[in-house]
Amino acid sequence: MSHVLVLTQPGDMHADAVIERLIQRRARYTVFDPGEFPADAALSVSYGRWGLTGRRLLRSGEHLDLDAVDSIWCRRPNLPAPSHEIGDPIAQECVRDEGGMFSAYMWDSLDCLAVPGKMRAIRYASRKPEQLSLAGVLGLEIPPTLITTDPSEFLDFWDRHGGQIITKPFNNPSLGEGGRSFVRFSEVPTTLDLAAADAIRFCPVITQAYVPKLVELRVTVVGDRAFAVEINSQRSNHARSDWRKYDSTPGLYAIHSLPDEIAERCIRLVSEFDLNYGALDFVLTPDGRYVFLEINPGGQWLWLEAATGLPIADAVADLLLSARDRSPESLTNGTLR
Repeated sequence: MSHVLVLTQPGDMHADAVIERLIQRRARYTVFDPGEFPADAALSVSYGRWGLTGRRLLRSGEHLDLDAVDSIWCRRPNLPAPSHEIGDPIAQECVRDEGGMFSAYMWDSLDCLAVPGKMRAIRYASRKPEQLSLAGVLGLEIPPTLITTDPSEFLDFWDRHGGQIITKPFNNPSLGEGGRSFVRFSEVPTTLDLAAADAIRFCPVITQAYVPKLVELRVTVVGDRAFAVEINSQRSNHARSDWRKYDSTPGLYAIHSLPDEIAERCIRLVSEFDLNYGALDFVLTPDGRYVFLEINPGGQWLWLEAATGLPIADAVADLLLSARDRSPESLTNGTLR
């Protein structure tokens, strides 16, 4: 019987949906939030004279033999956190760094199927410049793009595209401080924004030529399957530049029949990043071109399933259980190839 380890935080509805499917399939599973480590849980790795002898997780007095895990799902884990007994800020930072390095090693070291992939692969695939480069190599069209801290380069890019551009953050769209939170969406700068262009020298920005939209697409790749949903963002001025500003209005989402060639390139893009899951964003232009924007290795999908009925949770459960049906030769670096 397969044993699935789910790394996530409390209240994760995506994990709950897949666990429901695992229960239906009579699979064993363990849910663990890495944020419990090291304050409320312990990790151990042992070596003998000739190498590794075992890895274990201890939580609430119970041991889990990590070497007996068949697959691990890095869904939405919290980072390791220091015990409240540690009051010194420097010591707290040390615990975060040491604990983070050790736990990341533990999950990546397991000889099992990893979804979306090993953490090192997730980090690499999250780099937007790498995404654009690989997408282009695989034959997916991408928007003309400039990533810069040079205001003059930005202004030249603006001029070349007649001001029809968007800007978005290089890495993290969400920030929080002192109880306040901020989200940076993709935005269409105006001529008034050009007055502040000199501030670009302080922080990298991604700017791209604006791509006309018929609809936007979220393509969720699970193993060798691609689930495409079209998002009719252009029905609202509020969401024209970034569909995430919209709500789940009925009729906003619909199943999209993705051309085989595009679907195959999406699956290959995920595979080339040593992943077996990824959420890809596209624009479908009025003249029928599919333009790749980015991939999120841990992208959400549950609301798309609710809106369209696509069996994405079943596909994730099937992927997590597929390790039991595969020989060791079919596992490469813990990911399906």
